[in-house]
Amino acid sequence: MDKLIQFIFEFLYPIFRHWGMSRTASTYLSLFFNTILLCFLAYGLYVVFRFILVTIMAIVAQRTRTRFDDLLVSNKTAKYIAYLVPLFFVYKSVPVILDKFEYWESIFGKTVGVYIVLLILWIIRTVFNSLRDYLKLIPRYSDKPIDSFIQVIMIVLWMFGIALIISKLFDIDQKELLTILGAVSAVIILIFRDTILGFVASVQVAINDMVRIGDWITMDRYGADGDVIEINLATVKVRNFDNTTTTIPTYSLSSDSFQNWRGMLNSDGRRIKRHIIIKANSIRFLEDQELVDLKKINLLSAYIDARKTEIDNYNSGHEIDKSLAINGRNLTNLGLFRKYITQYLHQYPGLNKDMLMLCRQLQPTPYGIPLEIYAFSKDKRFENYEYIQSDIFDHIIASVSYFDLEIFVMPSENVVKP
Repeated sequence: MDKLIQFIFEFLYPIFRHWGMSRTASTYLSLFFNTILLCFLAYGLYVVFRFILVTIMAIVAQRTRTRFDDLLVSNKTAKYIAYLVPLFFVYKSVPVILDKFEYWESIFGKTVGVYIVLLILWIIRTVFNSLRDYLKLIPRYSDKPIDSFIQVIMIVLWMFGIALIISKLFDIDQKELLTILGAVSAVIILIFRDTILGFVASVQVAINDMVRIGDWITMDRYGADGDVIEINLATVKVRNFDNTTTTIPTYSLSSDSFQNWRGMLNSDGRRIKRHIIIKANSIRFLEDQELVDLKKINLLSAYIDARKTEIDNYNSGHEIDKSLAINGRNLTNLGLFRKYITQYLHQYPGLNKDMLMLCRQLQPTPYGIPLEIYAFSKDKRFENYEYIQSDIFDHIIASVSYFDLEIFVMPSENVVKP
């Protein structure tokens, strides 16, 4: 190759001398024509190799089942590789063309060398981008932070590439350059602090399986409440349910607290945990006539009969004076209401009967007695879950008056009299 280039680019020099030009004029004119010829040859090589590589890769992509080669085509890997051939040709030709111009030979030689290094790094980047897109098509890798690992590899390659470029530009030995970089490593660590923290966090996230793409996470500090759509070296992108996007530093996932709802989505039910507040002064013992009326409620009829028999036997067996309702054992309207809610939950079709289900009292508050529903909805989709929860509480709130109970409501200005 070197002999061919030497022959082509020195062929014109004797011709110009034969025409009677001075040595200097013939040298510059030869340089001009040689440069034009070099440009045409380089462009011709680019066109030929681009056609060959792009065509071959497109044919291979069409005939193979794997999607990886299709992604290489879409990322234009073959097109960038086609640039390398004319660049290497130019790199080899520069010393011949500029043989008598050492200063310009050094500048153009270094410039082309730097461009070759950058082009190689860009080609590697397109290959890794294709690999990233391919792995995301595989189900077991689609939720992994692949972007983070690829970015780390590219950062390392760029560091080596920059070191190689600096050594080429300033004629510094690479070992000496690495020694200098080691001396300024503290500054490098300071500059790439977030990148290093992001890399460590990405490794922890992947190893501990803390977050996957598609997970629903909540992070109050950053106002994030939605699905993870991207995990890379520096940031985690969350598409919130209001269609806004929140960007979270990757290292915050290992240093701050956040809530991942994946466990709930993978479980057999989504928890319903909500309460109403019953006025304390509306809670009382029930009289026999009231029990007769409440027996008309289908879900309580058998329970009232069994419970009433049990209580009467206990009171008569212990000769308890029932002239006062407080004596002995009694049924209360709140206790019967709790039993009714429990029975109602067990027959409600939208709840998972195999998971915990109860109606319980919470610690009394200045406003009244909180009565909490704890159950799990079969359907975990947001709109259906909210419908089931609202439907249950619609019924509960409407049922309170049948037990002569009252729900606490803050008085409004229209109700309070002066």
